[in-house]
Amino acid sequence: MLFWSVTAVLTLVVVATLVRALVMGGVSDRPPAAYDLDVYRDQLKEVDRDLARGVISEPDAERARTEVSRRILAADAALRKETGSDRTARGAAVIAGASALVLIGGTYAVYLQLGAPGYGDLALKDRIEAAQIFRTNRPSQADAEQGVPDVPPPGDVAPDYVALVEQLRGAVQTRPDDVQGFALLSQAEARLGNFTAAHEAKAQVIAIKGDAADAADFSEYADLLILAAGGYVSPEAEQMLERTLALDSGDGAARYYFGLMMSQTGRPDTALRIWDQLLREGPADAPWIPAIDAQIEDMAMRAGVNWARPAIGTGRGPSAADIEAAEALSPTERLEMVQGMVAGLSDRLATEGGPAEDWAQLISALGVLGQLDQAAAIFANAQQVFGSDPRAMDMLNRAADRVGLQ
Repeated sequence: MLFWSVTAVLTLVVVATLVRALVMGGVSDRPPAAYDLDVYRDQLKEVDRDLARGVISEPDAERARTEVSRRILAADAALRKETGSDRTARGAAVIAGASALVLIGGTYAVYLQLGAPGYGDLALKDRIEAAQIFRTNRPSQADAEQGVPDVPPPGDVAPDYVALVEQLRGAVQTRPDDVQGFALLSQAEARLGNFTAAHEAKAQVIAIKGDAADAADFSEYADLLILAAGGYVSPEAEQMLERTLALDSGDGAARYYFGLMMSQTGRPDTALRIWDQLLREGPADAPWIPAIDAQIEDMAMRAGVNWARPAIGTGRGPSAADIEAAEALSPTERLEMVQGMVAGLSDRLATEGGPAEDWAQLISALGVLGQLDQAAAIFANAQQVFGSDPRAMDMLNRAADRVGLQ
């Protein structure tokens, strides 16, 4: 409330000052025609004095009075015109003041839509800390499911199918160790939109499998938990995502949901990095690609990043296997490995071509390796290929700037 009060008062003071300057500016100054009238009246008095002293004759005095009177009439007409123009200017100033008030009101309205009223300015460290606190204290799976309305079964589900699912529910109750039965029940409940029942059945599958449960099991379980919570990634779902990624760091669905969780807990920057990498890796027909496409631009805006959409499925960057192999190498061997990857990327671009992102990555990599001459040659070649594409050239110029080519 204090913020709004202070800004409102300051705004009104500034607007009032500007309007007053427009309206009152020049009121204390006399128009030029008024000074002319004073001069002409003095001239009439001077004519009478000259006539009384005998300096001029009566005919000359009459002619002088006539000329001065003509000038007085002309000056008076000019004065009336200037006074009318002043009133018009004042009216325009009032309109300008009203327009200023409308603009101020519009500005506040835009701020209410795009700004964050009541949200204090926080340093990056404080925002990260606040996000971590929110992540730790966010609602549980059970709390989230209570707020999700019941979803009616799909309209294309046949009554016979519903009857079979009902029979399956009864059958697994008599066979608590039937892993296949619970797996089928989980899929059937999900088909009917009963995601809570589906993840409960999936939990039974994982419990029965024990140590034999694999990454796909945990990934599917996390997916069902999130669907049951209406798209919210609960702490329980996060645990399943972490177990999935511990077994398979390349699981695309788990990585997508992990990025979603980060966005929901105040870390759009982390979500953007995860989703950007998933787009780059592809494949283009992966089920998480449309979901990322629909949200990533808003995520970039929230993260404050000038993001450009990469080509999907180019596979840029080292794979999980490459990273694991590099960790076991000596610094010299690791450098040789990087040089080999750079050489491979360079050969591919020279023979097959590729998107601007690949060219920018190659320029950056060569700069890191200190091969600036080769980086300059690649940059020159890329300019010929992408010279007519402003977005691509912007990306390439940024890469060249980073390594000192410009």
